[in-house]
Amino acid sequence: MSERSQPASSEEAPAGVVDTPNPAQAAPSEPPPSYVKLAMRNMVRKRGTSLKHFALTTVGLLGLLVGLAYLTR
Repeated sequence: MSERSQPASSEEAPAGVVDTPNPAQAAPSEPPPSYVKLAMRNMVRKRGTSLKHFALTTVGLLGLLVGLAYLTR
């Protein structure tokens, strides 16, 4: 019989749980990037999509305002 057949001690992780290192502990000198920094990086990578969404939002907002102005004149 192997020693694995004995019940796990209280210090070990439960069966099926993979112990992965925490990224924050891996590099303690560098803090994790903020949400704003990650969002800005994503916008730079997907420049065309961001510009298209901005243009659609602008046209939609202007259309809404013009439509409301027409209905309430």
